[in-house]
Amino acid sequence: ALLMGVVVIGQNGNKGGFTTENLDRSANACQDFYQFATGGWQKANPVPGAFGRWGSFNILAEHNRDALRTILDAAEKNPKAARGSNEQKIGDFYASCMSEAQIEAAGMQPIMPELKAIDKIKDLRSLQAEVARLHSYGVGAMFGFGSLQDAKNSKMVIAVAVQGGLGLPDRDFYTDDSDKMKETRAEYVKHMTNMFQLMGEDAAKAAADANTVMMIETKLARASMTNVEQRDPIKTYNKMTIAQLRELNKNLWWESYFADIKQPGITELNVMQPDFFRALDKELTATSLDDWKTYLRWQLLTTYAPTLSSKFDTENFNFFSKYLNGTKEQLPRWRRCVAATDGSIGEALGEVYVQKNFTPDAKQRMQTMVRNLIAALRDDLQTIQWMGDETRQQALTKLDAIAQKIGYPDRWRNYTALKIDRKSYAGNTMQANVFEFNRQLNEINKEVDRGQWIMTPPTVNAYYQPLRNEIVFPAGILQPPFFDFSADDALNYGAIGAVIGHEMTHGFDDRGRQYDAEGNLRVWWTPDDLKNYQARATCVENQFSGFKVEEGLFQKGKLVLGESIADLGGLKIAYRAFQKSLEGKPRPKDIDGFTPEQRFFLGWAQVWATNYRAEAARQQALTDSHPLSRFRVNGPLSNLPEFAQAYQCKDGDPMVRPTTDRCEIW
Repeated sequence: ALLMGVVVIGQNGNKGGFTTENLDRSANACQDFYQFATGGWQKANPVPGAFGRWGSFNILAEHNRDALRTILDAAEKNPKAARGSNEQKIGDFYASCMSEAQIEAAGMQPIMPELKAIDKIKDLRSLQAEVARLHSYGVGAMFGFGSLQDAKNSKMVIAVAVQGGLGLPDRDFYTDDSDKMKETRAEYVKHMTNMFQLMGEDAAKAAADANTVMMIETKLARASMTNVEQRDPIKTYNKMTIAQLRELNKNLWWESYFADIKQPGITELNVMQPDFFRALDKELTATSLDDWKTYLRWQLLTTYAPTLSSKFDTENFNFFSKYLNGTKEQLPRWRRCVAATDGSIGEALGEVYVQKNFTPDAKQRMQTMVRNLIAALRDDLQTIQWMGDETRQQALTKLDAIAQKIGYPDRWRNYTALKIDRKSYAGNTMQANVFEFNRQLNEINKEVDRGQWIMTPPTVNAYYQPLRNEIVFPAGILQPPFFDFSADDALNYGAIGAVIGHEMTHGFDDRGRQYDAEGNLRVWWTPDDLKNYQARATCVENQFSGFKVEEGLFQKGKLVLGESIADLGGLKIAYRAFQKSLEGKPRPKDIDGFTPEQRFFLGWAQVWATNYRAEAARQQALTDSHPLSRFRVNGPLSNLPEFAQAYQCKDGDPMVRPTTDRCEIW
């Protein structure tokens, strides 16, 4: 996925087409192209108080939220909406979230039944039964459970168990001994103490409970894979039978868990991180039941805090948004409620959204560009020198098999089983979580439904799914100014074209290359070709490891490798497709002194225009597989001779890497 979307829009009201307002003319394009291309935008677009970072993704996402609000306001006020209809459900969900007086009056009552259930835990069996119940409510206590395609039999869905149970964003927040991480852990304990006090505990008990949770979460973190290790699909494929599960875990009774989640027919499970579950197994008896009950109370509370009364919601915001991300203030209530509705019943909302905000013309033009990009990548695969014919043929077969999804699903999700009313925001959220948990579980041991989407239609993003070998572009990203009928091909190929190329290249990045045309995890590279590929990938990794975020913190080259390969490959492919689109046509005119080739690269750079608070930049560098925007622009462009030629950059300029240091894969 792109994570951050790719659009060019400013608070000055510019809605698309080519503009020089985003530029910083005082900067040198060959010294720092990101500053040259986006410096004007950065100056005009400071980070608003409710955000940790502010970029083109955020602006278009907020624009989409405005459109969704119009839909939800109408649904909320429609007395004729049939009971059980999607319109009734989205209207009632939104209304329950907007009913602040009702939420305040309820306090923590919505989670009281589950808190009482936790209090009744009396042995290991009832502890695990409660964990199963919490999982159905979307609470990731101890570990995560769900379903995914079987990576070695991609036509089928298999049950999966994954490491989890942490309150902080990543295992390294518990294990890193830097001064900043020590401070963060101390602040987290303070936050938990405050939350336990809001539940009614006295100061001493609240502090003790917070330390208990920290102790348990730290043990789970130390047993967890790093975010880099989790990128390895071989390490995270460990399919086990019931007999093997019994051998792996003596205290975690999987057959009882399967019965508790009403899936007794599960006979095999992909345990993605076996070492984590070995450690958890020991902790089930090494840690007292009372401590586990404290931990479960915390997991429930922190999950549902945003849906409870303002004292819980505000304290949750103060730590996770204000402290960790540097955010100064909460988003307006309606914006949070729109996002919550989209997150819980997004396809019900998305069906109305696309009727009002997506045109067949946009889909048709997008399909044309996808075809052009596939043709460009096919030409590349047929001619690259470092790949042998055997691997080349497999790669071409995979390319030809890539499925394309544009705009919205052909078949919408059926929400008949989901009951929503206006009585309780937290209650509706619980019901939506139970619906989604059961939907996933009901797919286990069945053939994959390839019509499903991971993202909702209003989402400003795109993704490649290696197990399905598909590229997906939701309607939310396919609109002006990002995908703009009024803009010339140079900008569109530099923006949406490079994104199409980015998603296609994910099929051949360091993870995607391990899956074949049908989405199965298998070795289809010859040893020599694999060695050549890995050497080229290491070049990209080393480059990005050298990008400094702040004093003492650099990008993690291994973590951002897949996205960086996709950016580099996507740009090269899009540029070739753009050049091919010019064949047989009059050369496009210069605009404001910029050639078509220069505008192509401006299109790429300006879609990543972003301002960061220091806290948000730090957290992205620590936990995110996507590099910071400056490096997403300057990193790949400094490897492209086409860029240097377009801007007449010379050897020795920072934006021109020496031939010996230049990275090239596709």
